[in-house]
Amino acid sequence: MNIDRFVLAFAGAVVLVSLSLGFWVQANWFLLTAFVGLNLLQSAFTGFCPLAIVLRKLGLQSGVAFK
Repeated sequence: MNIDRFVLAFAGAVVLVSLSLGFWVQANWFLLTAFVGLNLLQSAFTGFCPLAIVLRKLGLQSGVAFK
């Protein structure tokens, strides 16, 4: 698995978990969903993703999006 696919899978999992927590636990968890969405949006334009930097340092191979 390369960095691009891991970032997308991780973001999708965080969105689903935070939506579930926001619905069943407390509405403040929706802020995490908004944060992930904003981070994905800015990384689409800038190419900067903090998770991609961490994954690169851990040795995962870079994909096309995060070089």
